[in-house]
Formats: sequence, structure tokens, C-alpha cells
Amino acid sequence: MIERWPSPGKLNLFLSITGRREDGYHNLQTLFQFLDYGDEMTFAVNQQARICLLNDIDKVPCEENLIYRAAQRLKAQAIIDKRCDETVGVSIGIDKKLPMGGGLGGGSSNAATTLVALNRLWHLNYSLAQLADIGLALGADVPIFVHGFAALAEGIGEQLTAVEPMEKWYLVAHPGVSIPTPLIFNDPELPRNSPVRTVEHLMHSSWSNDCEAIARKRFRKVDELLNWLLEYAPSRLTGTGACVFAEFDSEAAARQVLTLTPSWMTCFIAKGANTSLLHRQLSE
Repeated sequence: MIERWPSPGKLNLFLSITGRREDGYHNLQTLFQFLDYGDEMTFAVNQQARICLLNDIDKVPCEENLIYRAAQRLKAQAIIDKRCDETVGVSIGIDKKLPMGGGLGGGSSNAATTLVALNRLWHLNYSLAQLADIGLALGADVPIFVHGFAALAEGIGEQLTAVEPMEKWYLVAHPGVSIPTPLIFNDPELPRNSPVRTVEHLMHSSWSNDCEAIARKRFRKVDELLNWLLEYAPSRLTGTGACVFAEFDSEAAARQVLTLTPSWMTCFIAKGANTSLLHRQLSE
């Protein structure tokens, strides 16, 4: 039997870099909110011991694909914990809508959906905290998708505090370029000294993204997108980019601006969601 599971995107409503660690990673404070828009994944469990991906994603080798790595890591841990045996397997498909390198968390979301779905389909009974620990080794953003609630993330993104920002409507635009995260974080001009602020202070401050100036300087299309969107609504870069978003109080307002977008802009409309689509399905 084939089961379908959502793999939603996210926005970083703000991102502050508060320092660089000795291991090269950066400490940050950022606010994650999910979108009611994303990829759709399919899972067909088998007892043939094979984990099979049904789609090639931009020529990423199977063993490097986060979906495959998540399934393999979960299976390996479950065998160690004697929650399953070597025979469990699965075929995984994906209808990919979230752009790669766009700052919408597509790869991390795919990994998290894989962990959450297979935990149920393989009857492993791991807690969300245990799945998040497994996922953290795959990427700092994976735990936020595993837990499925809007959150302030601190440290390298693994320290989560649940929050409830307004669920606004967004016009999300992709500039047609992919921005590798290391390119932004290794830039010598990247601000790395934003003050550490309390949750209450952050939730009532004006929001910005410390990565935005670097992305605009390095990628002309990102600068053009933001210049255009800022004429109509508050707009920012999400994560390290490349996607940018404009926020609106209503769907009608967002769609009105969508009708004005020039042909070179690739856009979609989505609503913010403080509980992810994945967890809405999980609770059904």
C-alpha cells in the first residue's frame, strides 16, 4: 500500500547571527514558521531489505540524498535498538515543488518527513525527541521539521522554543539561482555580532535577516526581487536564500500583488502555519 505524506516548506521570519564558534559553525537566533505548501512524498513499505528512491533529484547521488540517508540512518538505529530487523525496506517517491538551495528547507523537510513517516510505517515507536536526535546529524534544520511547531531556534538551530507568530499570507519568489549555505556563512563581510536577545524582545522587535546584504551583493537577481517586492509589502530573504518573501494580512492582498509580478519572477502564494502539514496529518 502506498501512503502519501506532506513535506512542507518553511520561512525564516528573521535571522540574527550572534557569533562564530570554534568548530566553524555559527550561533544564531531565527524564527521558523511553516508554509501550507511543499513537496509530497510517497512511501511503500516492503520486506525486501531495500531502501529505494523512485526519483532522481537534480542528479544528486542516491547515497548523498537526505531522504535516503534519513531512511538508512533510522533503519540502522532501529536494528541496534532491536525495533526492526534487516528485512524492512521501503520505496520512496517525491513530487518536488520546493526549489533546492532556496532557503525553504526542502531537503531538511524531506528528511524529517522520511523519519516521521517510517517511524509509523515500520512501527518503531520512537518519540519525536528521539527522531530529532537522529535527524540532527543530517542537518541543523531537520529537528524543527520533526517537531512540527513554529519555533525560535538558537545555538546552531537545534535549541527550540515554541512560539506563535501571526499566520500571515506570503508571496514567495525564487530568483532562479541556488545559493550554497557555506558561501554565505564563509563570507568575510557577513555580520557575526548581533546581540543575543530574549524571546519576548525578539517577538516584539522589527525583523531582519543578517544574511540578506551578502545575498543581495553576491546575487543580482536576489537584489532585483527584493527591490520589486519592497514596493508593495515588507519583504525579506529567508534563511541564506535564494528565496525572498513578502508578507500580507490577507490572501486577497497577496494575490493582487501576484497578478502584478513581471514574467521573470517565479512565485507562489502560501499561508504561514504554526503547526506543520506533516503534524496535522500525523494527528489525524
